[in-house]
Amino acid sequence: MPTLACVAGEPSGDLLAASSLQALKQIPAQAGLEMYGIGGPFMQAQGLQSLWPMEVLSVRGYVEALRQLPTILRVRKALITDLLGAKRPDVFLGIDAPDFNLGVEEKLRSAGIPTVHFISPSIWAWRGSRIKKIQRAVDHMLCIFPFEKAIYEAAGIQATYVGHPLASSIPLEPNVSEARARLLELDPSLQNLTTAKVVAVLPGSRHSEIQLIAPIFFATMPVLAEQLEEAVPIFVIPVAAPHLRPALEQLRLEVLTRHPQLQIHLFDGQADLILEAADVVLIASGTATLQAALWKKPMVISYRVPWLTAQVMKRQAYLPYVGLPNILCGEFVVPELLQSQAQPQKLAKALLNWLLNPDQVAALRQRFSVLHHELRQPTALLVAQVLAEKLSQR
Repeated sequence: MPTLACVAGEPSGDLLAASSLQALKQIPAQAGLEMYGIGGPFMQAQGLQSLWPMEVLSVRGYVEALRQLPTILRVRKALITDLLGAKRPDVFLGIDAPDFNLGVEEKLRSAGIPTVHFISPSIWAWRGSRIKKIQRAVDHMLCIFPFEKAIYEAAGIQATYVGHPLASSIPLEPNVSEARARLLELDPSLQNLTTAKVVAVLPGSRHSEIQLIAPIFFATMPVLAEQLEEAVPIFVIPVAAPHLRPALEQLRLEVLTRHPQLQIHLFDGQADLILEAADVVLIASGTATLQAALWKKPMVISYRVPWLTAQVMKRQAYLPYVGLPNILCGEFVVPELLQSQAQPQKLAKALLNWLLNPDQVAALRQRFSVLHHELRQPTALLVAQVLAEKLSQR
């Protein structure tokens, strides 16, 4: 019976891996495949035996990671012992979580176990020295961006471009009117939704982001509303996780106390729906910027981190941009206002520029449409085919 060990450290990785495991099981030669490792409910629904709860690895931020580090190291040591002993797999699949998985993969590969890594670390953006560890750890890298394949092949690492999973989950053409109708069903208090400008505001999914950038985003709202000469815009905010809602609700109430004419609405989740319904997006740098690009939305990217963190990141970075839309397009197609530039007046001006220039928006949508087609691949099937080939070789 073939055996596959997998490790995912985040809910997003759990979801990505589950679709690939489902596709793998449909390949006739993999009937009876035994799967174990660390995964969440989606991977477990596909038959994975999770030896530890995935939540052990799901930590965000330096402080949280340091607190959890002893536990994470114990789990990794125990996992390696199992995979080199009684539960030795035919192939190992690491899903993202490079700080954890590369260490596991290096040990397994040195013991002759083929290792596949799904989602390349962003060595093209920062910490490029990791390529040396990847050379020692990974037999086959599965890349989600087209340009990554050449980087790994130049380093002597097998690589396959499998596309970005988001590109397949988001339709090629957004339906704005339908999205707004669905928003109205969720919140009947929305007024003038069919005629007003809708501004999606995505301040991030971490406590640190809510603390550092969300207050600036909320302060931008009345400034933009004042600059718009037409009807007051509607601001819609997807709350990425329940524990973030109290802080966002407090910021909302503070703004409405001073500017009661504003419409500011919070939704639990619904990021895709809100992006589809939006005219323009104010967004914290991260994966969500690619999500906004695939919905073909003009956006303003912003971010703030503590000064020392910014200096470290600046010294490790190689590109002039941080937003994925700009990185993938190879130029500043959308503005980035970071650190000291992240000011309400400047953010509002950049948002207003999109709202007042429909020709620029149309050109951007066309650019994002080309990008969407490039990233849209049968990702789960391509991942499954690589895994099936590795398993058949065993």
